[in-house]
Amino acid sequence: MAKTFKTKVNNNFEFEFKKKEVSNLDALQISKSKYHILHNNKPYKTEIIESHFNNKIYKVKVNNSIYNVNIINELDVLIKELGFTIGTTKHINSIKAPMPGLILDINIEVGQEVKEGDSLLVLEAMKMENVISSPREGIIKTLTVNKGETVLKGQLLIEFQ
Repeated sequence: MAKTFKTKVNNNFEFEFKKKEVSNLDALQISKSKYHILHNNKPYKTEIIESHFNNKIYKVKVNNSIYNVNIINELDVLIKELGFTIGTTKHINSIKAPMPGLILDINIEVGQEVKEGDSLLVLEAMKMENVISSPREGIIKTLTVNKGETVLKGQLLIEFQ
């Protein structure tokens, strides 16, 4: 693949960039999220306001205007051309034990709001601690286990609203 990136800005405008064009961009990082960019002798003050790295979605401020940017690489294009779709939301409503084990720690409670990737609980299996992370954003509806409890493979642990 030839390292080409497509971007969709505010779901209206599409742009295509080659990796070489991006690497030749005159950009100076000012802070963790702010950059000063010089393009065709014109300066731009930019800031990454929000980033959802896994979904390749960013909210970017450029000279006091805010843009929603989606980055699409060649793999994304190929997946779409093959007729597969990548869902924007995950419809996982429950988490079941992936293996038998012992609940060592529970980091959540019913009614708590969690984000994708948050640590929910720790399951010890075969002398290894396995952190069970949230597969999506949501609110915990039910927690069916307690700390110190033994669980079976496939046993319901957590339900989302």
